[in-house]
Formats: sequence, C-alpha cells, structure tokens
Amino acid sequence: MTLLILITLLWAASFSLIGVYLAGQVDGYIVVFIRMILALITVLPLFRWRHLSPKSGQLPQLTKLAVIGAIQIGAMYLFLYHAFLYLSVAEVLLFTIFTPLYITLIDELILNRKHLPLLWWIAAAVSVCGAAIIRYQPLSDDFITGFLLIQAANACFALGQVAYKRLPTGKTLAQSQQFAAFFFGASVIAGLGVLLFADLNMMPATNLQWGILLWLGIVASGLGYLGWNLASKWVNTGQLATMNNALIPAGILVNVLFWEQSFDYTRLSIGALIIILAVWLAGRAQKLKPAR
Repeated sequence: MTLLILITLLWAASFSLIGVYLAGQVDGYIVVFIRMILALITVLPLFRWRHLSPKSGQLPQLTKLAVIGAIQIGAMYLFLYHAFLYLSVAEVLLFTIFTPLYITLIDELILNRKHLPLLWWIAAAVSVCGAAIIRYQPLSDDFITGFLLIQAANACFALGQVAYKRLPTGKTLAQSQQFAAFFFGASVIAGLGVLLFADLNMMPATNLQWGILLWLGIVASGLGYLGWNLASKWVNTGQLATMNNALIPAGILVNVLFWEQSFDYTRLSIGALIIILAVWLAGRAQKLKPAR
C-alpha cells in the first residue's frame, strides 16, 4: 500500500503540471507519445535482451505484457483525449470515478470467482461515492458521447491493471527486467494516435514544456507505472480498486496548495475520508475467509 500511496502523490502533482503548462498548448496525442517513448527509454536498461531469443521461452510473456501496456495506458489515453472534445475537465474527472467498480467487476469475470468478497464490492462503491462528493459538477446537455469514451478509458485502465495483477510474472526483479515490453505496446498505440489524430502544429516549443515532458515521461510514467503495477501484486483487488480514486482528492489538494485554485474544502475533506474508509474496508477483506 505504501508504494501505491507514494505513486498516487506523484501522479497528483503531474495532473496539475499538465493542466497548467501543457493542456491547450501541446497536442495531447503528442504528449502521450513522448511520455511513452521516454518511459520506454527509462526502463530499457533493465531489459534482458536474451528474452527476445525464441530459445528463452519468454516471447509469449513479453507479448502479453505488450498487449497489457497497449490496453492499460495506450488505448486508455486515446479514449481519454477524445473525450476532452465532448466534455469539460470537471466532467471528465467526474466520469473517471467508476474505475474501482470496473476493476472489481473485471477481476470477477476474468477469474470466474462466484464468491468475490462482498467487502471488495462495498469498498469500490464507497470509493465511487467519496469521489463523487469531491468532483460532482452540473453536467452539460450533450455529454453522452464523452461519457461513453471515458467509460471505455476506465475499462481499458481497469482491464490492464487486473490483467497485470493476474499475470504470472515472477519476482520483482524479473518483472522489472521484462517491463520494457509493457511500454513498447503503449508506445505503438500512442504512435498510431499521433498518426491518426495529432495536430503537428502543436508541438512542445519551450524549455519549460520539454522539462515537464521529461518529468512526466521518466518519473510519472516510467517509474510511476512500473511501481504501480509492481505494487498491484502486493495488495488485494479491493485495495487496488479503491486506490484508483485516491488520486482525485490528492490531485485537487496539490492544485489548491500550489496553484491557489479555489475549492470547497468541506467536500474535499468528506470525500477524502470516505475514500480512506473504502481502502480500509478493502483491506479488511484479506482477513475474511472465502465464502463457500
């Protein structure tokens, strides 16, 4: 849990950097592609090239990791940035609160577990309620397309997390040595996004923008996604699901403290406490015996 919390704080700062210095100034698809390439370069020194030999028997595993990366962050970002064409930022944040429910549902469907702990479902639902209290905004009249795009992004991110959690990847060192395949898959999908949708006239132009992209690619993406996926194997599904919504209060708090954005502190405090309760409930499921 400690690593998930640290990465949540890391990503919380990154959201504000994107919103203040990149959004509307650099094309979103270009941002994603640069992030994925930098992330790939970051973890590439850990990769063991002998794994590419057919004799190693690792090619099927690397292929699975590439597919997971393509879905979890490659396809997710494509849907997410398309949604901004139809929704306000507040609406995008609001509709991302369903991710914990997708994680819990997908985990049950993939594992065909008829007795998934009820507390995991409750914790996911409580997490959604807490995030809704924090992020609720009146909706625009035309949001159905945007809503469906965000749900597709949520489903991709959830499916990727569950798939990685359930993939036999060995110990932490072995996972680190294979993780470049994850970002390779994400880079391929992000590259297709640039070819199909990007505005090449909106390239990063200042040293500040490039500096932020280096931070986002190397630290937030490269180290962040590696750490998040590694940590996903150390917690139960309920804890992983609820931690997905912990980013919402953390991101708002960073935005308020460092960029002096106004916000309702009462809603923020209540929502954050409810999400913390959800994480605690998910942890309690570890102590319960599976239903028979």
